[in-house]
Amino acid sequence: MPYPELEELYNAYRTDLYRYLCHLTHDPAEAEDLLSETFLRALRRLHTYRGDCAVKTWLFGIAHNVWLESLRKRRPTVSADDLLETYLTDDTLPDHTDTRLQWQRVQALLQQKDDRARRVVQLRAQGYSYAEIAARLGISESSARVIEHRTRTWLKQQLAKEGYDL
Repeated sequence: MPYPELEELYNAYRTDLYRYLCHLTHDPAEAEDLLSETFLRALRRLHTYRGDCAVKTWLFGIAHNVWLESLRKRRPTVSADDLLETYLTDDTLPDHTDTRLQWQRVQALLQQKDDRARRVVQLRAQGYSYAEIAARLGISESSARVIEHRTRTWLKQQLAKEGYDL
């Protein structure tokens, strides 16, 4: 099946994609930039389109991934100590606590949780909103909140059982 020309794709879907990106970004200028990037990627990957979904679905998938990548690029990285402070201390750890040892224990405990719980905690620690986490993981915003709260509570309980003074 021959592929439609890119100009035809652009004319057919630019308005819908732009509206979608405006909805995600709440910024018309950023939506324009992401729209351009979406069509650049579509052009580069047009040969990979297999036809197992509608072209519109394929383009919206590219647009969504472009948006997620733009979010990732804007987020600063978080140090181990910042993550530990964000998720455990609430300014209650005594000054003499070996935060590096506690951080290692938190990492080990997080490995006991399912991948989704780990990702929610990591993304939240990196400053992502619950809405952004929900979009990335394909869950509802309330699920992201509940998972983060339960995981944080569980971590504190586990550390308390092990004698950490929280």
